Amino acid sequence: MTDGPEPLSAVAREALERELADLRGERGTVAGTLDDEDFAGDRADQADELQRTTELDRLDRRISEIQGRLSEGAVAGPPRTDAIGVGSTATVRFEDGTESTVQIGEVAEALDRTLVTADSPLGRALLGHRAGDTVSYRTPEGPASAVVVSLGGASA
Repeated sequence: MTDGPEPLSAVAREALERELADLRGERGTVAGTLDDEDFAGDRADQADELQRTTELDRLDRRISEIQGRLSEGAVAGPPRTDAIGVGSTATVRFEDGTESTVQIGEVAEALDRTLVTADSPLGRALLGHRAGDTVSYRTPEGPASAVVVSLGGASA
């Protein structure tokens, strides 16, 4: 990725906002189970209380991470159009001649086959490249390459 704030695609923003809403709901549920006063229960009760406190800390950390990423995405502005970056859409031609249009993202959606994460081998290879560039990357089967056919709506 780059040194500055990374843009956030609309798909990634929506996924993060959904996760944030879910985490806030879960946090409210967990916080509601904590005792407000000093609790003098037995060790099992104290262990349960400690576990809920630990879970609350985990939820707070993730909520903070998501809020930071959403803020960073807002500061970064829209995805680049001059070269491939996070949030960009590109059409690539693989060595076997097949072409695929992919979006470079940071949040993998299980059902989104067009999303390539920026930290995947192909995603890292594509970052910073333009239409007409050939990129090399590693797959489990070995080295591979692809040609960037177009970026967004512009062809090579």
